Amino acid sequence: MRILFLDLDTLRPDHLGCYGYHRNTSPNIDQIAAEGVRFDNYYCSDAPCLPSRAALFTGRFGIHTGVVGHGGTAADIRLQGPDRGFADLCRHDNLPAFLRSQGFKAASISPFAERHGAWWFNAGFNEMHNTGKGGMESAEEVTPTALDWIRRNAKGDQWFLHLNYWDPHTPYRAPADFGNPFEGQPVAQWITPDILELHRRAVGPHTAREIGMYNSDPLPQFPRHVPEVRHMEDVRRHFDGYDCGIAYMDQHIGQVMNALADEGVMDDLVIIVSSDHAENQGEFGIYAEHATADHATCRIPMIIRWPGGARGASDAGLHYNLDLCPTLAALLGGQPRASWDGVSYASSVLRPGSDGGREALVLSQCAHVCQRSVRWGPWLYMRTYHDGFHLFAEEMLFNVSTDPHQQRDLAADQPALTNEGAARLLRWEHRMLAGAPAGHAADPLWTVMQEGGPLHARGHLKSYCDRLKVTKRAWAIPELLRRHPDDPSVRGAA
Repeated sequence: MRILFLDLDTLRPDHLGCYGYHRNTSPNIDQIAAEGVRFDNYYCSDAPCLPSRAALFTGRFGIHTGVVGHGGTAADIRLQGPDRGFADLCRHDNLPAFLRSQGFKAASISPFAERHGAWWFNAGFNEMHNTGKGGMESAEEVTPTALDWIRRNAKGDQWFLHLNYWDPHTPYRAPADFGNPFEGQPVAQWITPDILELHRRAVGPHTAREIGMYNSDPLPQFPRHVPEVRHMEDVRRHFDGYDCGIAYMDQHIGQVMNALADEGVMDDLVIIVSSDHAENQGEFGIYAEHATADHATCRIPMIIRWPGGARGASDAGLHYNLDLCPTLAALLGGQPRASWDGVSYASSVLRPGSDGGREALVLSQCAHVCQRSVRWGPWLYMRTYHDGFHLFAEEMLFNVSTDPHQQRDLAADQPALTNEGAARLLRWEHRMLAGAPAGHAADPLWTVMQEGGPLHARGHLKSYCDRLKVTKRAWAIPELLRRHPDDPSVRGAA
């Protein structure tokens, strides 16, 4: 058996044809879905990039690994402590390490370990190919390495290839000669001129008036980058840029599929298509960023083409990305590791819907904001500890079945459901901390808070307030200063 894992950074499922998107962004991914199972309610447990891949590769929640953010203490996996033997868990329990124990040769084509200083990411791989640009690679800089690896290795048995593309990640950068196959096609109909005006009045990094996080500076080297969403034509250009990134990447995935077909290995090839996180595209007024613990950021694609498994099917159960480790263990006849928090959904790969998924999920984000959310039934309850300067309410509630873009906060109208979400979150936190190893019972979310807040907000408040004055949104400054008196840039100011 051979396994190809297409790890496609920053990919929203609802921008893929196989998930119902109206634009033809993904014919090659759609073909994989037609030959496998599409999971419709699949989420990363911890967003964004670093926490998500830590959960995926270790099979553990961030509250257990300690990795919930992009900087400070909570960006490193916790030391194992007194029970560490000659080697740590990453050598034995990481996803590629487990697959090696099952007889697979494991290779990765990705710059991820270097991008985040996450050297544990390499644990278990026989080969690591760093494409060298720290996530700024365009597909034409990745595919040649993949094609060369396939040429040299595809006919061998029992291999696992992790192949990482970055084209949907901001700044959108499909080459100019790719053109714009979506020119003139409709974009997100929920963003009307009135909604856009609300987005332009919103405050916070990556909102409509500062796509560059805290500024609207153009990036001449990336002409598809829209620095500020001023009017509906900018909305169109912005969506076109994201969709062109997906479509350009999909063309390169087609090259990889053709190469594998030429090697004659498709009959027993497992193909897994997923992402680390998705992307806010107007939700909460945020564009081109994966900044919240919500449905828009944390819902990710998952497609599994398994020889002998279901074909052209879908599964509606609730699943985490960290469930992949025990799922592969079950499908391969191996034993799950004791350290894994994940739950197998192997039966759904073979017979979709047969296991029903989890009853509820808890989602975390501590890089741009500090939030935890609970997803159950049609509901998403969100609890904000640090708003990342977006002035989020402390508690929010959304019906994501009828309101997938989270425009109507129902917390005040549905106090019983809001309380239920809060209770679910509290019970989950207690259960996770009670089950933590000795010495690891501190919640890393609070470590982030104690170290000054999420990395991408920390220390930026004063300069952002200056920008708000210039852009006629000074009304927000008193509340931001009230909420964040300990931000390093304003601490101690009169």
